[in-house]
Amino acid sequence: MGILKFFSKPAIVPRRLPNGSFTVDRDGHLVVATLPSSFPVALLEEIGALVLKTFVEAQAIQLPLSEVNVHFGSLKLSARELRGGAIVFLSPVTPITATANP
Repeated sequence: MGILKFFSKPAIVPRRLPNGSFTVDRDGHLVVATLPSSFPVALLEEIGALVLKTFVEAQAIQLPLSEVNVHFGSLKLSARELRGGAIVFLSPVTPITATANP
């Protein structure tokens, strides 16, 4: 029995998708977040930097952009521009179950 434990791998526990929001200033630094503390701060700052870059590039080509919505497979990201900074909302997308019409 002991030899079987040697070859067994520890169970991988899947993470829950984040649900909350966070705000970054114009330099991309995290100001405030309502996401769980287990969510990596470095990942929040990376997402925030990409959102800010999107708003800056849109302004550079004179595209009036104040909100961005991105739908991943099971995650929705919504971001709004805040005078140089941004607020980003992350929420899991629940699958819509089709109901049969009687």
